[in-house]
Amino acid sequence: MQGFATATVYEGPLSEVPPDGLRRIWVWAVLIAVGGFLFGFDTGVISGALLYIRTDFGLNSFEQSSVVSVLVLGAMAGALGSGRIADRIGRRRILGLEGLVFLVGTVIAVLSTGYPMLVAGRLVLGLAVGGASATVPVYLSEISPKEIRGRTLTLNQLMITIGILTAYLTNLAFSGAGDWRAMIGVGAVPALVIVAASLWALPESAAWLVARGRRDEARRLVASVTNEATADRLLERYDRGRARDGGDGGGDGGGDGGERTGWRTLLGSGVRPALVVGLTLAAVQQFGGINTIIYYAPTIIEETGLTASNSIVYSIAIGVINLVMTLVAIRVIDRSGRRPLLLFSLGAMAVMMALLGLSFVAGWSSGLSLVFMVLYIAGYAVGTGPVFWTLIGEVFPPRARAAGASASTAVNWLANFVVSLVFLPIAGALGQGETFWIFAVIAALGWVFVGRFVPETKERDFTEVDADLRSRFGRRAPAETG
Repeated sequence: MQGFATATVYEGPLSEVPPDGLRRIWVWAVLIAVGGFLFGFDTGVISGALLYIRTDFGLNSFEQSSVVSVLVLGAMAGALGSGRIADRIGRRRILGLEGLVFLVGTVIAVLSTGYPMLVAGRLVLGLAVGGASATVPVYLSEISPKEIRGRTLTLNQLMITIGILTAYLTNLAFSGAGDWRAMIGVGAVPALVIVAASLWALPESAAWLVARGRRDEARRLVASVTNEATADRLLERYDRGRARDGGDGGGDGGGDGGERTGWRTLLGSGVRPALVVGLTLAAVQQFGGINTIIYYAPTIIEETGLTASNSIVYSIAIGVINLVMTLVAIRVIDRSGRRPLLLFSLGAMAVMMALLGLSFVAGWSSGLSLVFMVLYIAGYAVGTGPVFWTLIGEVFPPRARAAGASASTAVNWLANFVVSLVFLPIAGALGQGETFWIFAVIAALGWVFVGRFVPETKERDFTEVDADLRSRFGRRAPAETG
């Protein structure tokens, strides 16, 4: 979960929904998750386009890196700024606004006449990507019954992987002509879908409506997928949960009190273990090397001796395995638990990244290097990718959940920016194989951290999660827990 709204997200205002209502919710969820698709598409399409942009514009290694990383810089700003806007105008409207920003950024990038204009277009696209990364998970959580919330939230990650795979296929389709403008321009289609859905198909979040005092509208929305009696009962339950959350300081304990709101909730001593977990996993997810593969897969494969077109073809295998293993994660995340998936994932990432580095240092065949890249992606997609976003929505106390998820995601984007900016220069200075070994060490350290400090959250309420967290960090349980 990536939450930036200051309004607290509870279990979601919809539950006990009949089949017809569930179908409507799934339609809404898919339309909302198109924002995740654009997230994946705009981060993945540059991998193939860059092979031709660097020739057309004569870019050096730093300029190539900046074309990639400026999107991430824009995403940091978009993510941090979208929460206040979402609270003011609503989830539906801000999603439509983000779709418009996607369109503007796409037009600027497609019409670029040189490096400065291309960077400007990528920066605008980054604002939309960051805003969507903030809006989509919160919106999904607020329209979903608790029975399917895990799956609808993982739908966001699934759409991200579909977006990346679509970007790779788009790159392949236009690689023969080297038409990088067409590669980027395809992103206008899903952006239009988001704008149209926000205008005519999507409802507003019932949780936001209640928080804004528009209870009658919220009641009608809930009743449209359940019934009037259930709507009344669920709104009463929401009010009780909100009152409980406002009175107990989010389960913080230790004298932090119940008056802290927004970002100030992260200052409480009871929130610090969760904050350490969220920020550390955010950094490990990126510094483990994932976006060096997503952004630079064709460039890396080309270094093994393959042509640019062949590099794009083989990079599609990476997109396919990313999608398939994300589907596996959706099926097993509520069965096996979060910790086992994370431990397996980080272990596989460390081993495969170490072997990938060795393949470059030892001069092994390009086919073997590709195998290691695919297995690395498989390890990431089944655990570290989706589980991180789930955990940051589960380890924080209710009143700190939005702020904690916001801080964690900001660190995630910052780490993404650093890796995407420095990868090519460092690889040029140290060698690609040696650079991959650095990522392998970070993934291994992440494995140690998860084993020691990350609690299991599957089928646990916050009190149980909080007790596990405190135990792992050597803190005593509070005298009272909400």
